[in-house]
Amino acid sequence: MNGLLHRILDIAPVWVYLVVTLLVFAEDAVFIGFVIPGETAAVIGGVAASQGHVELWLMIVLVVAAAIVGDSVGYEVGKHLGTRVLQLSILERHRGRLDRAQGYLARRGGWAVFLGRFTAFFRAVMPALAGTSRMPYRRFLVFNASGGIIWGTTFVVLGFVAGQSYEAVAKTVGRDMAIGVAVIVVLALIVWKVREGRRERKIENDYEAAHHAE
Repeated sequence: MNGLLHRILDIAPVWVYLVVTLLVFAEDAVFIGFVIPGETAAVIGGVAASQGHVELWLMIVLVVAAAIVGDSVGYEVGKHLGTRVLQLSILERHRGRLDRAQGYLARRGGWAVFLGRFTAFFRAVMPALAGTSRMPYRRFLVFNASGGIIWGTTFVVLGFVAGQSYEAVAKTVGRDMAIGVAVIVVLALIVWKVREGRRERKIENDYEAAHHAE
């Protein structure tokens, strides 16, 4: 954590704003979320704000705006390219989860757009799926904006609180203990991500088994 803080502080504020904004935008617009989840960028932006390196309010505004605009671009891509988007090679290995996302959208409509914002895979593909399904843009925008505001604000503030909490712990019990606590938190997150990945692979394997059985 200490190393992360120093690295962030070594970067000019304008670049922190720009990189975080672009990563959040690209996650939904061009499927970069498969590589770097936008929530990671949002949290880092919040950590930078906790050190006074960037303004918290401005980081929140930029992340929320990038999330909403990125989703809107993804929607337009799906609307104009239709099923061709679903045939992209980057999606082939995720076919099981993609079918699950389409089914979820069919059942929940606009709420799938809102709730999908809080799941990495759904966040990356749901806007394009909504466009492909010809969901009215005004309806899409309402749920997209609502999810973007809550998601963006939550993760930037989470990073801000994490950064401030680390500094408070470090001042109270020392840097070594603070780093130990940070390591434990990171390990817990890794375990959670591994379990999430196993669940997703199971969905994909079940899909492939059913597909081959046909």
